[in-house]
Amino acid sequence: MTAQGLATGEIDQTGALEAWLTREVEGFAGPLTLTRFSGGQSNPTWRLDTPGRSYVLRAKPPGRLLPSAHAVDREFRVMRALKGSGVPVPEVLALCEDEGVIGRMFYVMEHVPGRIFFDQRLPGMTRDERAAVFDDMNRVIARLHSLQPAELGLDDFGKHGAYMARQVGRWTKQYRASETAPNPAMERLIAWLPAHLPEERKVGVIHGDYRLDNLMLHPTEPRVVAVLDWELSTLGDPMADFAYHALSWRVSPDLFRGLAGVDFDALGIPDEDTYVARYLERTGQSRPGNWEFYLAFSLFRIAAILQGIARRAEEGTAADPKAAETGALARPLSELAWRLARAAGG
Repeated sequence: MTAQGLATGEIDQTGALEAWLTREVEGFAGPLTLTRFSGGQSNPTWRLDTPGRSYVLRAKPPGRLLPSAHAVDREFRVMRALKGSGVPVPEVLALCEDEGVIGRMFYVMEHVPGRIFFDQRLPGMTRDERAAVFDDMNRVIARLHSLQPAELGLDDFGKHGAYMARQVGRWTKQYRASETAPNPAMERLIAWLPAHLPEERKVGVIHGDYRLDNLMLHPTEPRVVAVLDWELSTLGDPMADFAYHALSWRVSPDLFRGLAGVDFDALGIPDEDTYVARYLERTGQSRPGNWEFYLAFSLFRIAAILQGIARRAEEGTAADPKAAETGALARPLSELAWRLARAAGG
């Protein structure tokens, strides 16, 4: 990769990439055309088109990265393990750990046709279609959390035990590593969360960032055909993973693509209690008494992730041109997290 390519995050050594694809991906035949997908804040992604087939390439971003962040190799492993599990994932085809090919690690997977929605109110859909999408979204995460890691060959995909304590520690460190300005709400949460850890629940495979805009919907039908963006996946408490997903009902559409304040009945979207109850029914779990802790922690985690985006924007290595605007949301989301913590006895 040239110095300019490394700085911008673009792939300009297409010849080396095409040669690698010819060696490593069965049936690949050029010539190759690359198109960068717009949006996304983590791992830059390209569509690869050839005369006979389309693929998708996901790579680590350029520049200095936070420890354990942007783990495309983990994405590759978990999606390969989930093939045929009932959790819809793209078929992964090849992983390249040799940074000499395009300047950083990457993997290639099949291209799945479909739709991605960033607005969870699902504009353009009917009331029944929205209800079906939310029910299928609920079904898929319940299916994921019902799988046994050992049966997937993923029993070593993360540590067992003390998940929430380790998560609080991890995201505290990530926040500290990307801190750009004082944030009193984050400081209060960093003190409060370790003192209010819930009891350990079951260990399962968790996605880490399960939300509507990380799902590919069928081109015309209201159902999930692929779960994307597995870079934060690990072994952990499924309830924490689900609470992160359920934050949509606590965050307004204008703050972070949420659902708080919408007319659920008019839209055909279930309210929080209904959606949570359906998940618990599907997974055979009871509602935790400290549900608000899980929500507060999830917002703290999002704020830490967004702070990392803010730091990359400041350094000029972010994958999205709106990174600075997105990173600025770390403060209001951390303040919302602290309000939830206070309501839970903070």
